[in-house]
Amino acid sequence: MRILVVEDEENLAESLRQGLSAEGHHVEVAHDGHHGLDLALTAGPYDVVLLDLMLPGPGGAEICTRMRAHGDPTPVLVLTAKDGEYDEAEGLDAGADDYLTKPFSFVVLGARLRALARRAAAGPAAGPAVLQAGDLVLDPHDRRCRRGAQDIELTARELGVLACLMERPGRAVAKQDILDEVWDSPHGIDPNIVEVYVSSLRKKIDAPFGRRSILTVHGTGYRLAADGG
Repeated sequence: MRILVVEDEENLAESLRQGLSAEGHHVEVAHDGHHGLDLALTAGPYDVVLLDLMLPGPGGAEICTRMRAHGDPTPVLVLTAKDGEYDEAEGLDAGADDYLTKPFSFVVLGARLRALARRAAAGPAAGPAVLQAGDLVLDPHDRRCRRGAQDIELTARELGVLACLMERPGRAVAKQDILDEVWDSPHGIDPNIVEVYVSSLRKKIDAPFGRRSILTVHGTGYRLAADGG
């Protein structure tokens, strides 16, 4: 894989470069947001971008937003030393596909990168026809979502979580079931990560439209209102 690492901690960036290069990947490194943004927009295509959230200059979320605004679909894995779902959701809202909180295992990082690259290479997977709940419509084949006439941009992971819920309208779906269906390597991942993606989905498919379609089922997980909220 060709991987772009944007990380201002030089020791960590060098460790990532050496480790990923040893696995046979071609790695390019930027230590600040300006250089990282320039490489992301002009030196691609990359297979995956590994992006620190806190950077000198443009931050990781801004870089990701700019990439998506330019129509760049490259999978983005956000790295952050911050804690809390709101910080992780910042990267997801900007269009990132996944995140890891520092410190992290290099083994887990490698698995996440490979999963993102596989998903991007495979393209839209065969699956159900267009899913609909009220005016909320999801086309898993074309990876398009809309509420009424308004298109909604979702990351690959957000799309997977929403499809998992829309395939079971009105039914409670456990966090672990969502994790098993949407994540390529769910073993060892805290099921509470699903909360981050549900929070991001609510901000995109519900809040701007005054709706409440994804409901929390306490002690279990979530369910999608059959009428789309």
